[in-house]
Amino acid sequence: MSDVRTGPVTTKVPARLDRLPWSRWHWMVIIGLGTVWILDGLEVTIVGNLSAQLAKEGSGLAITQAQVAGTAAALYVAGACLGALFFGWLTDRFGRKKMFIITMVVYLVATAATAFSFSAWWFFLFRFLTGFGIGGEYAAINSAIDELIPSRHRGRIDIIINGSYWLGAAGGALLTVPLLNNLPLNIGWRVAFGMGVVLGFAILLVRRHVPESPRWLFIHGRDEEAEGLVDGVEKQIEREKGVELDEPSRSMTIHQRKSIGFGRIAHTMVARYPKRTVLGLSLFIGQAFLYNAITFGYAQILSTFFGIETETGYYFAVIAVGNFLGPLLLGRFFDTIGRIPMISGTYILSGVLLFGTAWLFNQEVLTATTLTACWCVVLFFASAGASSAYLTVSEIFPMETRAMAIAFFYAIGTFVGGVSGPLIFASLVESGRPGDTALAFCIGATLMVAAGLVELFLGVKAEGKGLEDIAEPLSAVSG
Repeated sequence: MSDVRTGPVTTKVPARLDRLPWSRWHWMVIIGLGTVWILDGLEVTIVGNLSAQLAKEGSGLAITQAQVAGTAAALYVAGACLGALFFGWLTDRFGRKKMFIITMVVYLVATAATAFSFSAWWFFLFRFLTGFGIGGEYAAINSAIDELIPSRHRGRIDIIINGSYWLGAAGGALLTVPLLNNLPLNIGWRVAFGMGVVLGFAILLVRRHVPESPRWLFIHGRDEEAEGLVDGVEKQIEREKGVELDEPSRSMTIHQRKSIGFGRIAHTMVARYPKRTVLGLSLFIGQAFLYNAITFGYAQILSTFFGIETETGYYFAVIAVGNFLGPLLLGRFFDTIGRIPMISGTYILSGVLLFGTAWLFNQEVLTATTLTACWCVVLFFASAGASSAYLTVSEIFPMETRAMAIAFFYAIGTFVGGVSGPLIFASLVESGRPGDTALAFCIGATLMVAAGLVELFLGVKAEGKGLEDIAEPLSAVSG
């Protein structure tokens, strides 16, 4: 499809958004959009911790634990990859707001249908469709958040929001314990999925009030709407803070476009920014393999090697807390110390620590408690690194390609790492030999270290910079 232009326009919208002080309006954006990661964490963790129970006779499903932790997990991730690409393209074409409403509806319908599963094929189908909705969320939400949050806060906020996945993971892990112990076998897991529907519906109600990205509006020929939206936000913040905001001096001129051709997007990523493309793929593949494998497979490890089935949620909740504390405590350093040292450092350190965990596991000196403690430390650093992967690809490509870039890297990286990870982990753990599981740990560690080294050499210094300074819009008028 060819680009469709409407004409040039000069605007101060990016500078006006970047100079805004932190306000209740920004909190509304975070609550309405950022909470989707809590849903994803809830979804993935519930399935992982329910795997042993779903495989029991009387659960209402004729399914094995390996199918839940392997096949269903892989289908969820495959759906997320395809959903990211499909909705990512639509997000750049039709706007952020329309897509983050539609993708949430897809998630709600598919999750509700999963709760009523009566056979393995139904469960597989709606796990795929749930992932389809969640994948679309990643593209629409990450692009919207980065375009609405001031540049000086972008790194910290983005990393903490992505890390909030683990709040959902902790909640999902703890939720499964009483549901598995206090409700009938064929009811508890259905109620667990129903909880995701309730939370998703609450998020949808808040999300209705989040505006379209002004940056997207002015590039797509709706400059008056963009200016009016920013005017309203500025007046709201001035009343809240009791100050008068200064008018920024910086402006930019762009050729407005109704649409951007897919060929132009592909050319930008491959020909204009090849090093950044390699960087994005490396970061995503490394974290996707590690996280999807351990998230879907940790309950299987606990049940296979330590005989723990109905209380796996307690152990996973500890891991989840470590994962959330990583982005929460380290996030500010991505804006102060800088992107390159923090991203490479968290990736490499987590990989080295995981090699140590693999060695200890292979020596059979770990208990369920000490293994969980080791993973908690590993993922404290890995979680901050993984969150920075989403931050990186959302800020190093031009405005017109942002959602599609996020979708592309998420889809390719997650397909390579996220589909293979659960399948490899499930098959290696199923053997019951510690050496096989240690090998799975080492594969994840190798990919994390490799990604950290790529960041060290190809990383982009984006801290404190406006999005338009990191990657000039394709529509910008030179001079």
